[in-house]
Formats: sequence, structure tokens, C-alpha cells
Amino acid sequence: MTNIYIHTSGCSHNFADSEQMAGLLKQAGFDIVDNIEDAYVVLFNTCTVKGPSEVAFFHRLESTRQKYPTKIIVVAGCIPQADPHKLKGYPVVGTNQIHKIVEVVEEALHDNRIQLLESGELPPLNLPRVRKSPCTYIIPISRGCLGACSFCKAKFARGNLVSYPIEDIRKEVEIALKEGAKEIWLTSQDTSCYGFDLDTNLAKLLNEVTSVFGNFRIRVGMMNPNHVTKFKSELLDAFKNPKVYQFMHLPVQSGSNEVLKKMCRSYTAEEFINLVYEARLAIPDMTIATDIIAGFPGETEEQYWETQNLLRKVMPDVVNLSRFWPRPGTLAAKMGPLPGEIVKHRSKVLTGIYHSIARMQNERWLGWEGEILVNEKGKELGQWIGRNDSYKPVIVEGDYSLGQRLRVKVNRVTSFDLRGKTVNEVI
Repeated sequence: MTNIYIHTSGCSHNFADSEQMAGLLKQAGFDIVDNIEDAYVVLFNTCTVKGPSEVAFFHRLESTRQKYPTKIIVVAGCIPQADPHKLKGYPVVGTNQIHKIVEVVEEALHDNRIQLLESGELPPLNLPRVRKSPCTYIIPISRGCLGACSFCKAKFARGNLVSYPIEDIRKEVEIALKEGAKEIWLTSQDTSCYGFDLDTNLAKLLNEVTSVFGNFRIRVGMMNPNHVTKFKSELLDAFKNPKVYQFMHLPVQSGSNEVLKKMCRSYTAEEFINLVYEARLAIPDMTIATDIIAGFPGETEEQYWETQNLLRKVMPDVVNLSRFWPRPGTLAAKMGPLPGEIVKHRSKVLTGIYHSIARMQNERWLGWEGEILVNEKGKELGQWIGRNDSYKPVIVEGDYSLGQRLRVKVNRVTSFDLRGKTVNEVI
């Protein structure tokens, strides 16, 4: 048997793709191993959203090629789909061809380096899987998006929106529960536009999958604000279902309307703020995560201050902060960049503001007692991470396992998590 090691970078959609490729390879008789030393074939599933992640991949690719000259390397995911010219001579499989991974690997074993990058078809949703976590089951609900952000290269890799039918997603949820999953991640490049091509929407999908019998939780992936506003009342009602984590990832990117225009984001800062206020009014314990780009080309000092003010108004629980990095082929890459020291300073200040806000938001949970679902191992021995209904990470210590439910009391917080002690285990 041939051993294959899979290295995955990027979003939860990429991890779902890797699990499905691993399932197909295992079904075909290959062994999936956890150590690159034990592998004859190395499969990289790549991400092109941020420049540093792409740079890191090519560094890893070169070091792997030099350290393991006899290993066969296959590249999948967003980088070969968006920039195939950078991977000439390597066997590659694109984002919409993952169901053909066995063919690519088998041909590579016979020294035939094929590149499958056609984007016109949709991989079947019901592919076999090798899951990393027995607790979590990731379901891609659509591929591609409806956006055209000036800074983003993902559109080159994933294309336009194509949604999977609700009934197919429901079947995957039922399979997940039969396999023992306790939480289900609904993922996409933008879950908020799910179903627009099928005359349906995310709220209707949530209502359908939460009707499946069982004790499980659903985490909804990133949602762009401009699409959420089209059906926000219906969506917020769906989020009130106890099976849905009270967690919304709504990327704002900037607090300046002028910068948002340059980014080709189809909403204003005021619309984003109002959306967050309405979400918290409907669901007071809603956890809000957002994304910010520091130092977008042409961003003035005043526009940078507008982003600071937005953070202070909205008080998000989580901020994914990135320095602007020009992505080749995008509109923003043609704009005059700000000096690096200015971008670095703005990023540092925004990070400090976020950490203060995050700690204050977490301090609201001091003394809270309730149920968490253990879904991660902690960094230290005997340390576990669970999530409460608001998807807040709660760290506990003890002899537990993934998928276990615990009743805990929070007695300490950091900017990033809650810390607690177990009151008792929940059956």
C-alpha cells in the first residue's frame, strides 16, 4: 500500500476538501498517514487568500522537495486553480476537481503529471471522508461567491456561486449524526449567499437541518453583511434555534465608507453597525466575529480612525486582523501601497484596541455556569477546549474526550478565551 500525507492550509472549506480527498484515497486502497516521514506521496491542499500563506506554501514546497527528493508531491486547492503557471511540472487538482484526486495520484505514481483544473462541474457532496475530529463534521453548502472584492484572490480559485440542494445537505447532516458527530460546520466562501442561485436562502437551510432529530450544534461560517441584510429577520429567527451556535462571522474590513468603496464591498459601515446591533438585540449573547484589513492602499489617517471608532462602537468578540498584502491580479494590487511602517503601526494599534475589547467582552462571562461541548484538545496535557451556546471557547482541565458535554463554571478569562472548572459531566 502507498502512504499519503496530507497538509492542509486555509479555511474550513479547505479542510472539508481534504477530508473528502482523504476518503476517496482511502477507499482506493491508499493509507493516510499523520507523519510526512512515513509517506511516499505528499499532498498539499493550498490557500491563496493571504499573501503570507501563499509565500509559506512555496517555502514549504521547496523545502519538502529538497529534503525528500524521492517523494511524489501533488498540489491541490486554491493556488493551482488561481495560478497554475506557478506549478508547472507538478501534478495538480483544482478546487472543483477534488473528486478526481485518485486519478491524479495514480497517474503521478506512474510518472505522469496531469493537471485537472476544469471549473465547470461541482464535486458530489456525498463523497467518503476521513475526518480529523470525531466530534466535528464539516459540510460545504456551496462553492464560489457573488462578490468581487478588489483585494481578494479567492474568486479566481473558487469562481461564482453554485449551491448544493437543501435535501443533499440534510442527508449529509443525517450521515454526520450516524457517524457520531456532535457539531456540524456549514462552510462556504460566503454562507450568506447560499441558495440565491436555487431560489432559497441560508435561513431556510438552517430551518431544515435543525429539524433533523438529535442533540447536536451547528456552526455557520462567514457571512458577508450585504447579503445578510436581504433576509436578516428570517435569518435571526433561524439563529434562535437552540441547535445553532449564537455566533456570527461578519467581516467588515474597514470602518471607512470610502475605503469600503475601493474594496468593492457592497455595504456601508453604518449598515454593518446596524446589522450587529439588530443581531444583539434579537440574541443578546450573540458572539460577533469580524475581519479588518489594516493599511489598505490610500487609507488616510482619518479613515484609519474611522475603523478604530467602528471597533469601539461594535465591540466585536473576535477580530481577525490582517495587514494589507497585494494579491497579484487583483484591482487593489494596482493601487499605490502605503509605507510599510505605517501599515505596521496601524495594525499594532488596532490589535491593542481589539485585545482590550475582547477581554471586556469575555469578562461579562465571569461567574457564568452552563454546558459546553468539548471539541478541541488544549495545548497542554490534560487541557480541553469546549464551546458554549455562544461558541465561546472555555478551557478546562481533566480527563475528558472530544464530543463530551460538561457543565462548567467560568472563574477566569483572557482576551482569547474563558477558563473554568467542571461542575459535573452531562449525559
